[in-house]
Amino acid sequence: MTEYTWRGPFADADVNALHAEGFGHPVLADAWGAQLERHSLGWVTAVQSGELVGFVNVAWDGGVHAFLLDTMVRADRRRTGIGRALVETAVAGAQAAGCEWLHVDFDDHLRGFYLDECGFTPTGAGLVQLR
Repeated sequence: MTEYTWRGPFADADVNALHAEGFGHPVLADAWGAQLERHSLGWVTAVQSGELVGFVNVAWDGGVHAFLLDTMVRADRRRTGIGRALVETAVAGAQAAGCEWLHVDFDDHLRGFYLDECGFTPTGAGLVQLR
């Protein structure tokens, strides 16, 4: 059984490990908890048997726009519905906070997940690479 929690507790080391696996980089020592408390509307944790197996960050503009960032599911738990449930919980949390819009951007290989599985609508968007 997987427990999904809006603004659920987590250890920085667990999110760092999950992020490294999900995004293909070395494990860092980022202070996720402090960063999220300062800048995010919320986040969702997915926990199985006491282990963090999924996570998503919900940033916002302080008003009616929220943004999904860093959707991650542990590799051995992917394609089991955890990602979709993370997003559903994030949608509910953003709605409860009074947001009117939830934005997400993604790489092309995730198009089916976000549009077909999670119900996002395609939009035009722009991006400037800063580094």
